[in-house]
Amino acid sequence: MRRFMVCLALPLVLLLAACGAEPVWAPDEAVARARYVSGEQPSITLFTVVRKRGNEGAHSGLMIDGSQRVIFDPAGTWHHPTVPERNDLHFGITEQMRKFYIDYHARETFDVIEQKIYVSPAVAEAAIRRAEAYGAVNKAFCGSSVSDILQGLPGFESIPKTFFPNKIMDAFGGLPGVVTKLHVDGDPDDHSGVLMIQQSASIEPAPPSR
Repeated sequence: MRRFMVCLALPLVLLLAACGAEPVWAPDEAVARARYVSGEQPSITLFTVVRKRGNEGAHSGLMIDGSQRVIFDPAGTWHHPTVPERNDLHFGITEQMRKFYIDYHARETFDVIEQKIYVSPAVAEAAIRRAEAYGAVNKAFCGSSVSDILQGLPGFESIPKTFFPNKIMDAFGGLPGVVTKLHVDGDPDDHSGVLMIQQSASIEPAPPSR
C-alpha cells in the first residue's frame, strides 16, 4: 500500500481511515492520454467509507463526471498504474476504474455509500476546476477538503464545513434528486484481493475524447 495513515482522530469521535498525504504530479502527457469522457449526463458522486461496527464515517471522496471523469480522493490510498494523479485528483476514471475504486474501499470492516446527483455541465466543470486547484490534502483533512469543494458550488450551499464524512453524507443525501447505493464486500482489510485483480485485469481502452 503506497499510503496508509490515520485520516481523522478527534475527541469523542474515532474516525480511522485509509488516508495519507503525498504530493504527486503526473506529467501533462499522461493526464492527456488518460482523459476519459463517459458521455453520460454530468454528475457529482460522493463516496463515503463507513465502518461496519459503529457506522463512523472514515473517508470521503468525490467522482466528478463532466468534460471528463475524475475522482478526487483526498489523502486517499487507492492508486492504479494507468490512472495518473495530481495531488489527490485521479484522471481517466473509466467504468473499470470506478469499480476498482469502490471495491478497494468496500471490505470486511467497511462499507461504501455512493450518492449521485446530476448537475449542469457548468457545475460539473466548476467542481473539476476546484478539485484541480485544491492541492495535496493533509492527513487530517479528507472530509474537510470534500466539504470545501462542494460548498463553493451552486446547489450545494447546504453542505456544511466539517471534518466528519458522515455529516457531509447526511447533508448530501438531503439534496433533491440524489440516488444512493450501498456497496458491501467481504474482501480482507489488506486489499490483497482487489489489488491482485487490478494487476491482472486487462484494462479497457478509453474512448476518444470529445
